[in-house]
Amino acid sequence: MATPVLQTNKLSITNRKNNKQLLHGLDLTVHKGEMLGLVGESGSGKSLTASAIMGLLPKGLFINQGTIYVEGEEIQQLHPRQYQRLRGKKLGMIFQDYNGSLTPFYSIGKQMIETIRTHQSCSKQEANERVVEFLERVKLPAQRVFSSYPFELSGGQKQRVAIAMVMMLKPSLLIADEPTTALDVLTGERILDLIKELQSDLGCGVLFITHHISDVLKRADQVAVLYGGHRVEYGEMKRIKQHPKHPFTELLLQSQPSIGNQLERLPVIPGEPGQISTAGCPFVHRCPNRLERCNVEALRETVFAENHRACCHLYDQKESKGYVSEVN
Repeated sequence: MATPVLQTNKLSITNRKNNKQLLHGLDLTVHKGEMLGLVGESGSGKSLTASAIMGLLPKGLFINQGTIYVEGEEIQQLHPRQYQRLRGKKLGMIFQDYNGSLTPFYSIGKQMIETIRTHQSCSKQEANERVVEFLERVKLPAQRVFSSYPFELSGGQKQRVAIAMVMMLKPSLLIADEPTTALDVLTGERILDLIKELQSDLGCGVLFITHHISDVLKRADQVAVLYGGHRVEYGEMKRIKQHPKHPFTELLLQSQPSIGNQLERLPVIPGEPGQISTAGCPFVHRCPNRLERCNVEALRETVFAENHRACCHLYDQKESKGYVSEVN
């Protein structure tokens, strides 16, 4: 099998100030042309994972264990200047706040030309042509947007510009960190469809970070579910959609609104978001199916068919088989 564009092995992140571990031994793999959806509630470690891959961890946080590989190259120990060259060329990222990707005092065209010429050797004319091409590819009126300033564009247009700035460098891996957070639902759907279309055209791998599992089920090939910094479930999108194994995943799926849902109220996940146990299973205080052992025993991973994996004590003993129902 070809070398993955991204692979993390036992990636763990700690807060130096209080020695609190925020991410626990995370394994992820993204291949060329594949989209991996990283799903979880706020504070589960999704954006932290993206920051670690990009070499942009906030001050005070550090990788205390594990490795990150991009196209087979170990990168977490790179010098900042080496990392800077890696961004854009191999790593691209679309942030939640698209305004942070744009400088308000320069035209869109000037910013995009400067971005290309910073990372690639080309003439100003060649850069100009590339900018126009990618503004068109993200379905914007290229000539008008080229000469516009950020304040003259809508939120959806600015997010499309941010996508064009990243994709015109043709990175091996695109990280999309909740790219629709500040957009209305319809515009957000169009942005996600656009990312999927560009991925198909350019053949890059995509790490798609979101707390909306419905967005992942529509577009991702693989799904990783995080809770409290732990990967609690991992596998092919179709299999997780039809046969979730971890109670948290099952509850996420059940809480999706749908047109055909005749229930007066949608099911909700018990407890408070971000309630994480420091012993046993991190989800134990909110889990409706918990066992006594879940309070004290560390997580152990069970492998099901087609490399579908889940960390849940319900599968550690014979009498618990079938305890978690399957969602059809």
